[in-house]
Amino acid sequence: MDPSLLDAPWVHTLRFLLEVAATIAFALSGVIAAARKRLDAVGVCVLAFVAAFGGGTLRDLLLDQRPFFWIRHTGFVWGILALCVGAMLFMRQRHFEPTQRAMLVPDAIGLGLFAAVGVDIATAVGMEPIIAVMMGVITGAFGGVLRDVLCNEVPQAFSDHRPYALCAFAGGWADVALRHLHAPDWAPLVACVLLTAGLRGLALWRNWELPAWRV
Repeated sequence: MDPSLLDAPWVHTLRFLLEVAATIAFALSGVIAAARKRLDAVGVCVLAFVAAFGGGTLRDLLLDQRPFFWIRHTGFVWGILALCVGAMLFMRQRHFEPTQRAMLVPDAIGLGLFAAVGVDIATAVGMEPIIAVMMGVITGAFGGVLRDVLCNEVPQAFSDHRPYALCAFAGGWADVALRHLHAPDWAPLVACVLLTAGLRGLALWRNWELPAWRV
């Protein structure tokens, strides 16, 4: 794929839409995690913000991108605040009981979406394929890691033996491969989302597990 195509307006639009969807998905996972821990409204908002913005902020730091994506687009901040308020009202009125399983769905979707965005942004600024894939993994996984740490839990990305970061790693390489094969401009992003989220979904459904270190 011609790198200049990554700067085409419609590619920016697609990337932005994926980032919006990923932010919503991870914010929801943060809201559910906060509800499971019986946190107050401030705690709900903090976990939602950390889950939604943590991975992308670290990516921007490593790639020296300023200002951060959520500072450039302040609508993200207002949107997450509105989402938190709406989610808290919904859960209170419907007596919604948050479960670990309920958190896994938006988390898997957000992983795929953010992984695709991370690879795309790193490629657009000229990073080598291995670095682009790593940026995809960091963007997809790090927000969830911070969310779990703030909940005083071992991060799901490390403790859940079902593949997590590995799914984003595979999706990132699919993205890179399609770019080198000169696939249509939308194909790498879509393939990364579908493969990453699909692998994570299959791992949860089929209970695939990675080998665990045993002493």
